[in-house]
Amino acid sequence: MFASHSLKPLWGVALVCGLLSSACSDKTTDPGEPPVQWECQIPSGTQSTEFLNQVGCTEDFQALASEPIDSNLPGARSVKVILDQADSNALYFQNSVLYQIHYQFASTHLSGNGKPIVPQLATFNATEYYSPERRFVLGAVTYYEGPGIWALEISPYDTASAAMITTLYETVKKSAFFGSELVFHPTSAAVEVEAARLSGIPIKTTDELYAAIDYQPLSLGSGVGRLRFSTVAELEDQYLSYEDIVVLDEAPNDISVVQGLITQEFQTPLSHVNVLSQNRHTPNMGLRGAMTNTQLRALEGKLVQLTVGSSGWTIREATQEEAEAFWAAHKPPPVTLPALNLSVKDIVHIEDVTPETPNGSLREDIKKAVLAYGGKAAHYSILFKTDAIPIRKAFAIPVYYYDQFMRENGFYDQLDAMLADPAFKTDPQVRDDKLNAFRDAMKSAPMNTEFQAILKDWIAREFAPGAKVRFRTSTNSEDLEGFPCAGCYDSHTGDPADWEDVLGAIRKTYASAWQFRSFEERSYYGVDHKSVGMALLVHQNFPDEEANGVATTSNPFDSTGLDPAFYVNVQFGGDAEVVAPPPGVTSDQILYFFNEPNQPVTYMTHSNLVQDGTTVLSAAQVHQLGVALDAIHKRFSAAYGPAAGNNGWYAMDVEFKYDNDEAPSQPATLYIKQARPYPGRGQ
Repeated sequence: MFASHSLKPLWGVALVCGLLSSACSDKTTDPGEPPVQWECQIPSGTQSTEFLNQVGCTEDFQALASEPIDSNLPGARSVKVILDQADSNALYFQNSVLYQIHYQFASTHLSGNGKPIVPQLATFNATEYYSPERRFVLGAVTYYEGPGIWALEISPYDTASAAMITTLYETVKKSAFFGSELVFHPTSAAVEVEAARLSGIPIKTTDELYAAIDYQPLSLGSGVGRLRFSTVAELEDQYLSYEDIVVLDEAPNDISVVQGLITQEFQTPLSHVNVLSQNRHTPNMGLRGAMTNTQLRALEGKLVQLTVGSSGWTIREATQEEAEAFWAAHKPPPVTLPALNLSVKDIVHIEDVTPETPNGSLREDIKKAVLAYGGKAAHYSILFKTDAIPIRKAFAIPVYYYDQFMRENGFYDQLDAMLADPAFKTDPQVRDDKLNAFRDAMKSAPMNTEFQAILKDWIAREFAPGAKVRFRTSTNSEDLEGFPCAGCYDSHTGDPADWEDVLGAIRKTYASAWQFRSFEERSYYGVDHKSVGMALLVHQNFPDEEANGVATTSNPFDSTGLDPAFYVNVQFGGDAEVVAPPPGVTSDQILYFFNEPNQPVTYMTHSNLVQDGTTVLSAAQVHQLGVALDAIHKRFSAAYGPAAGNNGWYAMDVEFKYDNDEAPSQPATLYIKQARPYPGRGQ
């Protein structure tokens, strides 16, 4: 089922003839041919039209264009088309609001009454997108406002031949006022292969379209705050307020609570700062040229309301009364973290972290494990025990030893003193300075000798000599519902050949619970700071991975479920951070239609760290990743998805690596690093 792209009214488009009159000048004839005068096909005042055989003006197109289903390329408006090969190639521009998918229209208007019967949906999909003997050729015409392009598209998984595409293109071209401007847009790598066989048809790639758009909706919603301009570099010396909406040159790795975010550089949907925005239900968008945008600069320093939609954004000045009412209405209720289980002292193999109750609730089993071993280890335990998910062996250190470290060094008492200090409460500079000093004290504090002996024994048994060890945060305040706090805490690596290096890695990991931004996040959500506890997930470090990436197990650009796909963002090597890339660095961003028969891949952007014409992952590696993502999606459905009674949008946020450290002569293999519930883009 082919989904339309995102919507935006065609304001500002040159093709305004249909808005002002009933006639359009010809845009379908080739140079030298006599012009054709196009007439609007929909009579003035008509409320709804089921379909048209010709589109004579902008008004016709607008009347048929659909609301967005798949909005991975925003600022677009789309009308589905059907070519009936059983009826002398009759063409239908269907009302894509009334009929969201081709089958709905075909079964209503093109079945019976002298026409062949349209079969049931499953048979229709199996034949009309894949069979060379199909009756229909199915597509869509989309207008992309940013680059000003009219594009004919077929489904990413459609196997239509070049001859079919050519017939559809030529028929649409001569049946619409925009025909002379029509291009073909291959929507997947598989369609690109067939498009290379086309002759005389202009092609526009997804990369070209993506590069030409200026707006990127990430976290949908509205916020009210004072509009501030800054740069990521300047944030080091600034303190942001929850009453701010911030315009930045690029996406920071994290940001304290703000009412909205606009970045001049486009972001990845799975960046920490975007996941934070989604968890906070605050708007977040990319806007090329944002730092010099005249509309934004005119409102600098003023209270504004920013609204980020799937197809467009708006901003307006707001009053103090509106702002205060909005902040009061949207202040989150206090979050109470699950109480820690400090009775568990055992370091355990990862498979033993989350015992599963026979015929019980996976969600409740995870919640119980979190109390002693934190969210990351609890989810990793389920991953480890699931077939088709490649994962490194690991063990977990319970939160008991963090609590022991804090108690034995008097850090809880120091926290009490800080929290009672009026200057600490009211002055962000004082807070930042004292938290810095507190972390420094943690990084040099002694660690229990009995714990050290137990840990040495575990490391010696579990890991090969010379292997460095990764100590990953696993708390009761991340990767969870209510207060996910993505990226709040930092993991560190230690070398067992230098025991002090191991202890330093653990101390730094523990100390990351008291970073300024993490502290501010907890404060905004009313979290009792002393209720936070940190367990550790421990596995061999990935010293020099060949690729690193993040993915969601559902299509984040499609809230309807009509266009299911995995979203994957992957980068070559380990130097360029995939969720917060350096300015100018792009990664492979793909939609992988894993559950379609030919499993097509749509590349939204390509990495500029690999050779032109190549991709970060091979086709075999993409398939290997798809198998794992499918297994993860199904496994955690019992906790967060349809199998748990959630009939809304559901996805897991997955981190992965490709590494050949254990077999350098072999192709890099996949390792899943973690999985946690993904909130989606919002409404």
